Amino acid sequence: MAVIKASSSDIDMLARLMRAEAEGEGELGMLNAGNVMVNRVRANCMDFENIRSIPDMTFQSPGGFEAVQKSYFYQQARDRDRRLAKRMVGGERVHPGEFALWFFRPDGPCPAQWWGQWNSGRYKAHCFYTPLPSDCEEVFNTF
Repeated sequence: MAVIKASSSDIDMLARLMRAEAEGEGELGMLNAGNVMVNRVRANCMDFENIRSIPDMTFQSPGGFEAVQKSYFYQQARDRDRRLAKRMVGGERVHPGEFALWFFRPDGPCPAQWWGQWNSGRYKAHCFYTPLPSDCEEVFNTF
């Protein structure tokens, strides 16, 4: 069962964004990035109020993803990437991105906090940051 609404073009967009943001970190890296992306659509809190769709999330400004400014984001979605995107829309969660709303790639170690949010872990080059349940309970729902 899908945790967010997604048309086939939405799946393609999510697949392209996951690939553009984290392809160098393999499938698990792409899944972690995908968790953040789907969580932003699920949440209706903090920086993500009124982000209700994959296109809203992808092109959010400010606060969106740098990859949409790069030509490789606009390449056609691949079958493998679509399968990964469908897993995320289906509600799969992977650590450390399972409840995260942010990730970034620092030059060094992950800061304990980033913009007031706590580090939930690192996967390869990316650090993931999760809100407190009291700040954004929708991210933690299992619907």
